[in-house]
Amino acid sequence: MTPAKRTTSADVARVAGVSRTTVSYVLNNRPGEVIPEDTRRRVLEAAERLAYRPRASARTLAGGRSDIVVLSIPDLPIGPSISRFVEELATSLAKHGLTLFTHLMSAHGRPLADVCATVEAAAVLGFGSFEPETVAALQRLGVAMVEPVDADYNASMGPIGRLQAEHLIERGHRRLGYALPAEPGFRQMAEGRLRGAAAACAAAGLPAPVALIADPEAADAEQAVSQWRELSVTGVCAFNDEVAFAVLAGLRQAGLGAPQDMAVIGADDIPTARFATPPLSTVSIDLAEAGRHRAEQVVTGLAGERVDLSSALVKVALVHRATS
Repeated sequence: MTPAKRTTSADVARVAGVSRTTVSYVLNNRPGEVIPEDTRRRVLEAAERLAYRPRASARTLAGGRSDIVVLSIPDLPIGPSISRFVEELATSLAKHGLTLFTHLMSAHGRPLADVCATVEAAAVLGFGSFEPETVAALQRLGVAMVEPVDADYNASMGPIGRLQAEHLIERGHRRLGYALPAEPGFRQMAEGRLRGAAAACAAAGLPAPVALIADPEAADAEQAVSQWRELSVTGVCAFNDEVAFAVLAGLRQAGLGAPQDMAVIGADDIPTARFATPPLSTVSIDLAEAGRHRAEQVVTGLAGERVDLSSALVKVALVHRATS
């Protein structure tokens, strides 16, 4: 099947009976150019009838930069929390006339710089710091802003773990465990949350949490539960809700339950947490607000103003349910 020919500004000019320059002035709303209202109407009607969409390069020339923001996402499982962040980031950017593209980092995918060159990105955001050579390549392409989006999120790792541990300590638990994810890509975030939990234990004069991997495979989770029991652990902070579900499965496999045999608290407050058996205690993370905040920072940066990336606005809150 032969693809249809793309509509150009020349086609719009021909149908409207004007020059391509006039089409450019009208569609880009060039300041200082006085276009008769009848001419403006003919151009807009022609563009609508022909379903004309300017190329990214044309938009860049007209506006001084493109309207594309690229978000580079690591090749990891994307849960509901990150999905909420991306959705809110895209919605907030759209309110400022910016379009979000997502690029999944993969060993077999196209390099980030190649993707950004294709779409002529104005800004590039990423979960994690970029390699210096990547930053240099993006800057050579004229990308105006290259920043990690996880400054806020990573700053919340410690408070999440601390809030989990403080809750269990307040409930009377004196020996805590920490359930780590099996996925290596989550290890940095997990260590941040573990440090927060350890800080809460230290502040209460308690030993550091016993950290074990709780794989979603029930047999592995049951083994972790057995080790915690042998070490007199009565409450477990899980890296996230999915890992907490694995701990609950391990408890069931061992003929035990939460919270009577071992209290469990997760993190992220994914939609299924409230429907677990029993409903899962967890920590909610307002990543929607983080997405809106990051979008405002992008708009500020593209306007040439200084962006303060040190302000961590991710709000966390305890959600107490039946497992603790």
